[in-house]
Amino acid sequence: MNTTLLIMAAGIGSRFGTGIKQLEPVDASNHIIMDYSIHDAIEAGFNHVVFIIRKDIEKEFKEVIGDRIASICSSHNVTVDYAFQDINDIPGALPEGRTKPWGTGQAVLAAKQVINTPFIVINADDYYPISFKKIRHALLEIIQEL
Repeated sequence: MNTTLLIMAAGIGSRFGTGIKQLEPVDASNHIIMDYSIHDAIEAGFNHVVFIIRKDIEKEFKEVIGDRIASICSSHNVTVDYAFQDINDIPGALPEGRTKPWGTGQAVLAAKQVINTPFIVINADDYYPISFKKIRHALLEIIQEL
């Protein structure tokens, strides 16, 4: 069964300082945290990666990780898609003065057009020292019980 890794990477990082924190290198080879999560997910059998980002960081995101990851994923028969979190993409009117994104729920909702398989959600700037194989197995068990 196909499964998707949904990566929330649209955060502003207001406490981080300068730059886009989810794109900051964490080792001497300029890997970023997402590199490790995506590698682990591919090894576990996930075959679709979706990045939730903001339109204003799309160019830099693709330069730092997107294009490179798309190439790696392609060699493993893993597809890559993008979803864009937009503060205005909500039911109703945007409250006056609101400038920050709405958070996890709205981010996941932004990906509804590109996900049609069971999926897990992770943050781009967190490393998960867990077994993606165990998570994928549990996800598939839940789907079978439905």
